[in-house]
Amino acid sequence: MTFTHAGASERLHACGSPRLRLARLVRSAVVLFAAALSAAMPARAQDETPKPHDLASQSLEDLMNVEVTSVSKKEEKLSQIASAVFVITQEDIRRSGATNVPDLLRMVPGLDVAQVNGSTWAIGARGFNQQFSDKLLVIIDGRIVYTPNFAGTYWDTVDLPLENIDRIEVIRGPGGSVWGANAVNGVISIFTKKASEMQGGLVEADGGSLVQGAGVAEYGAKLSATTDATFYTKYFNQGAMTGLDGGNGADGWHMWRSGFRSDSAVTSKDNLTLEGELYAGREGELGYVLPSVTSPTLVGVPEQIDLDGGFLVADWAHAHSARTDSDFHIAYTRNDRKDPQEPETRDTLNVDYKLHTAWGDRQDLVLGAGYQITADAIGGSFTVFFAPASRSLQTVDTFVQDEIQAIPDRLYVTLGTKFEHNDYTGFNVMPSARVAWLPTPRQTVWAAVSRALRTPSRNDTNLVVNLGSTVDSNGNVTLEQFDGNPDFQNEKLIAYEAGYRRAFDKDLTLDVAAYFNDYGNLATTEPSTSTFANTPPPPHAVQTFTYENLMYGETSGIEIAANWKALPRWTITPSYALEELHLHTKATSQDAITPLFMENGSPQQTAQLRSHLEITRSLSWDAAGYFNDRLSHQGLTADQVIPAYTRVDTSLTWKFLEHGSLSLVGQNLAKDHHLEFEDVFGSMQSGAIKRSAYVRASWRF
Repeated sequence: MTFTHAGASERLHACGSPRLRLARLVRSAVVLFAAALSAAMPARAQDETPKPHDLASQSLEDLMNVEVTSVSKKEEKLSQIASAVFVITQEDIRRSGATNVPDLLRMVPGLDVAQVNGSTWAIGARGFNQQFSDKLLVIIDGRIVYTPNFAGTYWDTVDLPLENIDRIEVIRGPGGSVWGANAVNGVISIFTKKASEMQGGLVEADGGSLVQGAGVAEYGAKLSATTDATFYTKYFNQGAMTGLDGGNGADGWHMWRSGFRSDSAVTSKDNLTLEGELYAGREGELGYVLPSVTSPTLVGVPEQIDLDGGFLVADWAHAHSARTDSDFHIAYTRNDRKDPQEPETRDTLNVDYKLHTAWGDRQDLVLGAGYQITADAIGGSFTVFFAPASRSLQTVDTFVQDEIQAIPDRLYVTLGTKFEHNDYTGFNVMPSARVAWLPTPRQTVWAAVSRALRTPSRNDTNLVVNLGSTVDSNGNVTLEQFDGNPDFQNEKLIAYEAGYRRAFDKDLTLDVAAYFNDYGNLATTEPSTSTFANTPPPPHAVQTFTYENLMYGETSGIEIAANWKALPRWTITPSYALEELHLHTKATSQDAITPLFMENGSPQQTAQLRSHLEITRSLSWDAAGYFNDRLSHQGLTADQVIPAYTRVDTSLTWKFLEHGSLSLVGQNLAKDHHLEFEDVFGSMQSGAIKRSAYVRASWRF
């Protein structure tokens, strides 16, 4: 459950002009970063033969021409894109030593990744990070995994085998003109490998202090002259983290999943992809319950959650001609979470059609339409329930995007918009305008302005939570209760972005993005009505709170990333992000806590330094340090301050007998345990993330 509790007074931060703040941010960050680069600038090193899917080893011309798909739903060169995009390749994944997708995402500059407990993460872009970050859209092979219940992503179900991922494209900034509502601050799009790239067998096994046992078994083969297929299964068992009291965090979990993918060349112009998966698991957490109507507050209790589900996806790609192609995508997903307080079953069907055509000599047009229907059945308890308990929701959309070469190979202008209708707020429009200028083949200057929306969820409109009660001197009981607001409106964003990419020589690339986001209609928690109830006994008054759209504000920031080949066998990848967030409430609001929590719930500064060293042809060493600034949570109690921390990961990998590898991996090595995030408005207690190590053995045949 995600909710906020209104305070008794209002306190706003003093702030200057947003544009002046942004200028100061840009100036200070560029000076610091330029000084660091000039101090460490290497002599020109010899290039090496590039490896497939290895951005760090490719020539700079190749880096500028890397093709991404998620920005416009078509393949386009990175040099032509007017958006802040970061690509995690399969080689990056292999080097990272990560065991899950959230830990992979830590390498993205400007993305805030914080682990809440053993199986839960808060992942956000450009502020507003929460257990369910409702302004970040996550997509796997075109299948949206954003839940319309709590408005966010259940990261414990995004657990596909990492070896199967081809790349992860992360857009920092709005993607609403293509992907629709909820792609407000970012889009994470995961692409899996084609079945033809996963031929043969793979066996992988992990074992260590936290990941107590894990394994992947996979086999791919040609089913016919035109069809390739692969089948996989994955299992892991992870121990518990450390609780806030220093004891067992009761958040261990295990999960099994099996799936397949097939790719068929049906005709010379038609390709069919089929994917499917089933999963089941159990995870623990320290949840919150209200024992009775007279209980003063929610109390923590250990809970076990069983979860299972699966999906089926079909994707039909057709080449109409050398200049025109289309794609028809249909996906069915079922998720079942047996939470003791609020068990949920959800079925979702997505249908999308896209047409891409070269229009004349200078225009590239993409247009499409989509339909989604999702139906749920949510159980409840005295602590939390939904009214109504089940509901179906439909969304219909269409979009158009036109890329115009105003100056061939030099100036690209992209105009687009999404038209969408949902059952909560009706018809919505999300336009964008983007410009990319290439003064030289190795440089890109870009700018964009976009409108994006976060539409209401079941949490906003139908959630009921009993929070606790007070008893006056006469023995009268008053129960505080949160009720969703059926009239909750869209949260709105107008985003202004600019960026610069450059390949200085064959050893160094630089990527800079700056932004100013103007938000309106953001959620606050306000007192609403007072009623009287006889049940459950004893008779009591009920003071309710609800969501209102009474907050607005702005964020400004800069994100810098570089790629430096210090030596022919040594690559260093630094990045830095700086952000300021200022929120204000309207005069009618009584919520003094939500603005302060949101302002301080994401780090102002983050930085990282990743290193890859090929010691010999068969031995490599990878290391990464991630710095996160403190979370002060001003306006809340002191025990909710989270100190700044630095996470250190390292791995040593030995490749042997051509098809085998053995890795020794250490994670969170800087401290025995540390706290990364405490969602004081969330549904569970946080855990301290432990230092851990594991061994991974892998064999291909």
